[in-house]
Amino acid sequence: MKDENERAVQAAVDAELRLLDPGVRMSPDRVLELLDPEFNEIGASGRRWDAETILAVTSGGSVSPESPVEVSAMSGTVLAPGVVHLTYLSDQQGRRAWRSSVWRLTETGWRMYFHQGTPAA
Repeated sequence: MKDENERAVQAAVDAELRLLDPGVRMSPDRVLELLDPEFNEIGASGRRWDAETILAVTSGGSVSPESPVEVSAMSGTVLAPGVVHLTYLSDQQGRRAWRSSVWRLTETGWRMYFHQGTPAA
């Protein structure tokens, strides 16, 4: 069971990091491959997002390859079979936020179901 849980957490971590990659974020198709159809987010700004509104931002040119997101303190826990909760600290050009994501395993792979960002000092 431990190996299975470790593989699930690693798969979610890998998917999270892909979603943070500027090259992936600029491609609506690649972003949609990683977002659950029921995806929703509460951003660090306090704004609520769904897949459609996230795509409008990420594919609208606001993602810069020159300012990648730096990630630290990444950890994950299996909440139930096929459900992983990740937490980490993000830093993008001095804008730091604690991040929390819930990933679930679907027929097409691991997809982000929920995400929340909370500004950090």
